Amino acid sequence: MARPPPLQELPPGYTPPARAASPQILAGSLKAPLWLRAYFQGLLFSLGCGIQRHCGKVLFLGLLAFGALALGLRVAIIETDLEQLWVEVGSRVSQELQYTKEKLGDEAAYTSQMLIQTPRREGENVLTPEALGLHLQAALTASKVSWDLNKICYKSGIPLIENGMIERMIEKLFPCVILTPLDCFWEGAKLQGGSAYLPGRPDIQWTNLDPEQLLEELGPFASLEGFRELLDKAQVGQAYVGRPCLHPDDLHCPPSAPNHHGKQAPNVAQELSGGCHGFSHKFMHWQEELLLGGISRDPRGQLLRAEALQSTFLLMSPRQLYEHFRGDYQTHDIGWSEERAGTVLQAWQRRFVQLAQEALPQNSSQQIHAFSSTTLDDILHAFSEVSAARVAGGYLLMLAYACVTMLRWDCAQSQGAVGLAGVLLVALAVASGLGLCALLGIAFNAATTQVLPFLALGIGVDDIFLLAHAFTEAPPGTPLQERTGECLQRTGTSVALTSINHMVAFFMAALVPIPALRAFSLQAAIVVGCNFAAVMLVFPAVLSLDLHRRHCQRLDVLCCFSRPCSARVIQILPRELGDGTGPVGIAHLTATVQAFARCETSSQHVVTILPPRARLVPPPSDPLGSELFSPGGSTRDLLGQEEGTRQKATCSSLPCARWSLAHFARYQFAPWLLQAHSKAMVLVLFGALLGLSLYGATLVQDGLALTDVVPRGTKEHAFLSAQLRYFSLYEVALVTQGGFDYAHSQRALFDLHQRFSSLKAVLPPPATQAPRTWLHYYRNWLQGIQAAFDQDWASGRISHHSCRNGSEDGALAYKLLIQTGDAQEPLDFSQVGSGAGRVGMQGGPLGLVGPDLQPSLPLQLTTRKLVDKEGLIPPELFYVGLTMWVSSDPLGLAASQANFYPPPPEWLHDKYDTTGENLRIPAAQPLEFAQFPFLLHGLQKTADFVEAIEGARAACAEAGRAGVRAYPSGSPFLFWEQYLGLRRYFLLAICILLVCTFLVCALLLLNPWTAGLIVLVLAMMTVELFGIMGFLGIKLSAIPVVILVASVGIGVEFTVHVALGFLTTQGSRNLRAACALERTFAPVTDGAVSTLLGLLMLAGSNFDFIIRYFFVVLTVLTLLGLLHGLVLLPVLLSILGPPPEVVQMYKESPEVLSPPAPQEGGLRWGLSPTLPQSFARVTTSVTVALHPPPLPGAYIHPASDEPPWSPVATPAASAPSSLSSRGPCPATG
Repeated sequence: MARPPPLQELPPGYTPPARAASPQILAGSLKAPLWLRAYFQGLLFSLGCGIQRHCGKVLFLGLLAFGALALGLRVAIIETDLEQLWVEVGSRVSQELQYTKEKLGDEAAYTSQMLIQTPRREGENVLTPEALGLHLQAALTASKVSWDLNKICYKSGIPLIENGMIERMIEKLFPCVILTPLDCFWEGAKLQGGSAYLPGRPDIQWTNLDPEQLLEELGPFASLEGFRELLDKAQVGQAYVGRPCLHPDDLHCPPSAPNHHGKQAPNVAQELSGGCHGFSHKFMHWQEELLLGGISRDPRGQLLRAEALQSTFLLMSPRQLYEHFRGDYQTHDIGWSEERAGTVLQAWQRRFVQLAQEALPQNSSQQIHAFSSTTLDDILHAFSEVSAARVAGGYLLMLAYACVTMLRWDCAQSQGAVGLAGVLLVALAVASGLGLCALLGIAFNAATTQVLPFLALGIGVDDIFLLAHAFTEAPPGTPLQERTGECLQRTGTSVALTSINHMVAFFMAALVPIPALRAFSLQAAIVVGCNFAAVMLVFPAVLSLDLHRRHCQRLDVLCCFSRPCSARVIQILPRELGDGTGPVGIAHLTATVQAFARCETSSQHVVTILPPRARLVPPPSDPLGSELFSPGGSTRDLLGQEEGTRQKATCSSLPCARWSLAHFARYQFAPWLLQAHSKAMVLVLFGALLGLSLYGATLVQDGLALTDVVPRGTKEHAFLSAQLRYFSLYEVALVTQGGFDYAHSQRALFDLHQRFSSLKAVLPPPATQAPRTWLHYYRNWLQGIQAAFDQDWASGRISHHSCRNGSEDGALAYKLLIQTGDAQEPLDFSQVGSGAGRVGMQGGPLGLVGPDLQPSLPLQLTTRKLVDKEGLIPPELFYVGLTMWVSSDPLGLAASQANFYPPPPEWLHDKYDTTGENLRIPAAQPLEFAQFPFLLHGLQKTADFVEAIEGARAACAEAGRAGVRAYPSGSPFLFWEQYLGLRRYFLLAICILLVCTFLVCALLLLNPWTAGLIVLVLAMMTVELFGIMGFLGIKLSAIPVVILVASVGIGVEFTVHVALGFLTTQGSRNLRAACALERTFAPVTDGAVSTLLGLLMLAGSNFDFIIRYFFVVLTVLTLLGLLHGLVLLPVLLSILGPPPEVVQMYKESPEVLSPPAPQEGGLRWGLSPTLPQSFARVTTSVTVALHPPPLPGAYIHPASDEPPWSPVATPAASAPSSLSSRGPCPATG
């Protein structure tokens, strides 16, 4: 369309028509959308007018309500339990964890402290006596805390001994469980505390204790046969004194040490090959992989060197420590409780880590990394703490930006105080939203405290800028008392769209079943809702109060002072122009007047008729030519006014002060962007970005390591890095549940263990060692006592009359063989030959008093076996034998880590007691919980964890088909199983959210075409953000998934304003895209900058995790949103945008005379071929504002008494879209 030339004066004899032209809404399917939107905007208009009338009350009540909700922060709970934060809600892992807690309780059996030693020089060998000596020094230094290690360490398998003296000595000397490479040497005894005293001997310690020699010395004074057999079974031998000394020249190196006499340093690599043993060779074997890292071997597989050493100290749990010292004289005066015991353990662990890290001098060739379970808790607490300095800094920065951005040289347009009040209001809304979350019982976590305050601030301030921009651009003729209503009418739809989409996005992100992220998403949605309420209800009251300040001509911010130079807003009516009362000295004046258009059918021209004596000066040239030519609005801020014949001095602003983002968008950005070659370039560049992002998406790996969370450069991060590099081992367990018969399912249990052991990730035991499970230990123990019985029977020590002369194990087998497993008749004394008898519940054999009175050997003693040829235990003896094993083999039970539930009853064996009571062994209850321990190794990447989890689950599923109910347990299954379905949840949430966004936009915009374009751009943004994550090396975990899902809602902030501006503007697609850019460029840019400023404080976090996974990702998202909203979307709209909702049509009265034809170069508005003959479509924009009839629901100003050509102020029905708005583009409702 050609650009119209300047308008000329009307002919002198012109008579205005009797009736003004009536613009009509284009008939068709767009009537209902326009009517509905107009109705909704009419409600917003009424709301705004009501708020303005009662602005003081609304502000007071709003602040009171938000302040009351903010008080809920006092009851906020910060969750730091990893299981509560990361285990999927309602998942099988959650159900399995709940089952474990129901059977065993919430508390772990022990807590761990770890020391890792690495050389300062990369690759240096640590398998030297000197390096192990430094390791010993660090371990001894760390364990010398106020509470002795021997008092609080975990001790497994302490036997019950009837001899009081031996029992007291064992209690003091029984060793702690310490997994250390030092146990291969005599020096390992130095870590074991405790001592015992015997008359005539020096204090007995593990450094000088030879158990075999001690038993020989005590043999004449006490009956220690059972204790001796216990030590023999455990293969204790000479304990530590029979092991080589690291430093044979040590004065305390025992003579029994192999290298004591030769004084030759041991071959450390040879001694450590295959691992080490605790004081028991059979039950305390520490595998090589637990002690050494960075191992190198020769071609024959022999150990040559290692780059890291690791020692693990096990401590009691708080409950165990409380029970151990309850009633003890050492704790009677400190208010001993389970909570106090937990405090003691935490203090001990912190001190342990501190002393270990300080144990070696700075110039040492080795370095020590220490870590404990309390250290991890401390990291999580620090991670969850709110940084008051960063929060205050972020909000102060936002206050400064809002104030500076909204300040103007002209006090009448300045809104600095509004910006300050808006940011403070958003801060209060964020606090109230979080307080409401606390009142609803939603626990806070690190994401809540570290990220949400800044993210919510950036998002909330966006709408503040939008309303403030719209408020300053009220249409001409808007009465003062309707300014707030008009502002909400124009911007309320956009604010509602963005806020609702934000809430929907965060609610959809709550589909991710990780508790920490679900809580974060729900809290974010609630906070966004509070922001929405504050922006729509309270902030308009602030604008109304500021309008009063401007009306009273007071300074911005310093509102107590009047401004020195007042600028009045004068509405210039055509009559004033005609009377010659226009201002003097104005170089350019644009007036809003009423025009009449008549279609002359003969010439197919549209003649525009202006009121008489009105003269308009054309505006300056427009960069967009005919595509964007419209007035700057009604005259405001006149800098001078004629008073009589005197000319008054005026105040003028600096030229640079007239520049704005809207000016840039109108005169520079939009003309360039909407050129054909620019559009092509934009489409090519964004297509290339999308293609590159699709490739980057293939690079995204799953996972989130603990090293990503811990701040880099800290000692904790150094430990975790070393552990991940050298000791990627995880303790797991295969748990068998109740609901099946263990006694008849032994073969299935053995098969399950075999399948699990064959998994690639399971660390196999040494070839010389039996599997470390309770079922194997139990069976081996039964086979051992069966062999002892057979030997005693063959030698005659056990006969049909008595088992007293047999060995302890033989007597145990004798008592077990006569069991029936029947609760009513537990013993069977069926005899060969004369008579048979059964022992009932109330006495011995019928008519007899015990087994010694039996005349002959029971047949079952020689025909029955405790373990059959297939390696299975007779079902009728299974639970009775289980009671005997648990009571008689505590070391084996402890090594098996069975954790039986219900625990088998205690039973004390005495082979000399042959009464019926001692023979009746109580059977254990059917098991509901037991476990097989395993070690997983080689798990470095998330794919390794997923493979191990899938293999373990497959093994359990196979066992389930055989009737065995089992599940794997351990940290890999707790924290990595989420990755099995994480991408599925992600795609599901994204798809649902995009559909919801489409529905919300389609309902509020009432235009599915526009909603589809918005969803297309949002989908592109999500794909591109995902691809950029791949290039940045950011792994996919629950946290990036939440951000990716939320990106759809956040992206609406950058797109919907432009789309709505385009949709409600008249003209060609280029013209409407340019108008939309002019109106939305400034608020969208300010919103993006405010979001970036809100995120800027995240960059100062001590946690690299916050920087990489929140600051970087959200910053990239904001930049992508800005580019897609202000570059790609306008281009797409200018090419594929929907048609305008409203066109201007004018029906002429037949009585009106045809005016003269326009001169050459006059207006040439072509007649639309699709309209009736007496109608014309106006598709250009000039300084003449054409007023359509009001839409349903729109506010109508009272008609003026002016002549028919006098303007009637009719506010438009839409925000950036008023037909009579003071903008350069015509708009529709």
